[in-house]
Amino acid sequence: MELFLAVLLLLTLVGVSNILNRLVPFVPVPLFQIALGMFVAVIPSGMHELELDPHLFFVLFVAPLLFKDGKRTPRDELWKLRSPILFLSLGLVLATVIIGGYAIHAMIPSIPLPAAFALAAILSPTDPVAVGALAGRIHLPKRILRLLEGEALMNDASGLVAFKFAVAATVTGVFSASNAAFSFLVIAAGGLLSGVILSFLIIWLRVFIRHWGMEDVTMHMLIQILTPFAIFLISEHFGVSGILAVVAGGIVHAVERDRTESAQVKLQIVSASTWAVMLFLLNGLVFVILGLQIPAVAEVIFEAEQFNNVQVIGYILAISAGLILLRFVWVYLYALVADREDTKNRLHSSVLVSLSGVRGAVTLAGAFSIPFILQDGSPFPERELLIFLAAGVILVSLLVASIVLPLVAHKAPSGGLTPEEREKQGKLTIMRAAAETIRLEMNEGNRAATRSVVSSYHRQLLEVESEGGGLDQGKELRDMTRKVHLLGIKIERKALVDAFTEGKISAEGMKRYQFVLDQTQWVLSNRWRFLSGAARYTWNRIRDVLFSKGTGGGLGAQDVSEMNQLRILTAKAAIAELKKIVSDQNKDAAHTVISHYQDVLERLKVAGGPREEDTILRQKKEIQLRAIQVERDEIQRLYEEGTFNRSLANKLRSYVNFREAAVFEEEDLL
Repeated sequence: MELFLAVLLLLTLVGVSNILNRLVPFVPVPLFQIALGMFVAVIPSGMHELELDPHLFFVLFVAPLLFKDGKRTPRDELWKLRSPILFLSLGLVLATVIIGGYAIHAMIPSIPLPAAFALAAILSPTDPVAVGALAGRIHLPKRILRLLEGEALMNDASGLVAFKFAVAATVTGVFSASNAAFSFLVIAAGGLLSGVILSFLIIWLRVFIRHWGMEDVTMHMLIQILTPFAIFLISEHFGVSGILAVVAGGIVHAVERDRTESAQVKLQIVSASTWAVMLFLLNGLVFVILGLQIPAVAEVIFEAEQFNNVQVIGYILAISAGLILLRFVWVYLYALVADREDTKNRLHSSVLVSLSGVRGAVTLAGAFSIPFILQDGSPFPERELLIFLAAGVILVSLLVASIVLPLVAHKAPSGGLTPEEREKQGKLTIMRAAAETIRLEMNEGNRAATRSVVSSYHRQLLEVESEGGGLDQGKELRDMTRKVHLLGIKIERKALVDAFTEGKISAEGMKRYQFVLDQTQWVLSNRWRFLSGAARYTWNRIRDVLFSKGTGGGLGAQDVSEMNQLRILTAKAAIAELKKIVSDQNKDAAHTVISHYQDVLERLKVAGGPREEDTILRQKKEIQLRAIQVERDEIQRLYEEGTFNRSLANKLRSYVNFREAAVFEEEDLL
């Protein structure tokens, strides 16, 4: 029961950290999580006694994090940056281990050289999640972000493998460079190979299950969740690198997803949502656990007689400064050799990459995995100090990146827009994202309701486009929509004449529908033409009633059926032709008119009576609320990326809240 309550409290702290980050966005989420963990550890809660098995820590946290990193890697973009990525993820890791290890041993003689190498190795991997928490508001260039992502993907593996050898050398007291190099190649190659083989076996299993007719999303999602743990444990069991295995497995699964999951829209949606929650919780738990451990470790270090408190803090600052300086020199030398930028840009990019080398989850996981005793039964030398130094460097790297990076990075370009124009662009952005998302989620069961909601979104986009940009801009957009709609009517007339020529419709049906098109054209043309057309129609109806032999009454069932068929025929023709003329200049207007015709088609297909109408209304409300949530998610994503500032994000949230209230208000009126 105590363990359950502890886990529940940890998860609650992760959630609270996210809320605090919304309120104070300039403070990265990891700092809130560390602070909350420290707070809970110092109060009488019993959480300071929480201990995790180091091996369990690697399996539980590192395996799924690295697997997902490999799966979400943009391979095409990273392939273009393969040289600098390898230069950082392999070369810089080796340089950090050697130079950093000797420097740490020289500065703190009580740490043996192999243990110093282990500390340097575990400090070499960077954390893409911690960098991502900063990058949004700092607006790092896309190329640098991709470089940091690729580096973090590779240096996690290389740094942890180097750490493993350094710890083994410390524990056994034996180290051979040639044996270590050979073992590294075997373990690394074996890890990559096992990751690929196991991934193919798991993919084959999923395909085999699917051939049995088991398309249950929950079942396939469970296999996805278990995959990184299975790959890691099996690879480690055979003595190869489970770290490299899960990275390779993630990449293989990404390729498999591109080939097969494109047709499984529901699985993609569930998978993305599930992994997003898992990664958020895992990364959050790592930093909360770091906060929980800091007070206990700090107490041991600060009370130790052989260390002066100021001296220990000085060690942390010196190691942090050394890592930044080494990283800067390494990056600048590569940029100098590559000679792709002028001196000013080269220096600025090198500073950004150097300060973005934030340490995080992998560093902490490695520090916790340091064994307690050596092979001869004696305690591992300075284990508490090593963990404290690693935790301190994580904190310093986060603080430096939070404070210094915004000062040296260029601000996000505003494009010279006024606050009103930025708000308008924000509305258009979130609404387009919502419309596109629900359009992709459309299936045979909800097609009519989805078409209606998408059509409504296109009309709202047209309204937003017309507002706030001056009368000329609004008039231009309205004129473009009117022009496209008139073109649609022209296409309908041609389809109507063709159907009559081919003998598919009667002359009376053609005449009757031509008048419907005339009415629409009068409305679209101008007010005077509409009034004159309406007057002419009224006179013709009076004349028919007075002088014709018919009753002049309403349409019969057969006439209504023919009119509906004509509407379907002409609407399809208009949609087909209008799609051919969509361009960047008229896409909003064209999509609005096309959505109108699609809405007409869906309404005419509904023939199941009131019950089916009720089903469509219920589906429509569900889709509208889903779209509203997509808008909220898009606001938060762009806010975290720095595209939206806090003021704009709050305005857009209020706008979305108002529109959500309108959805429920519409339901009450119905």
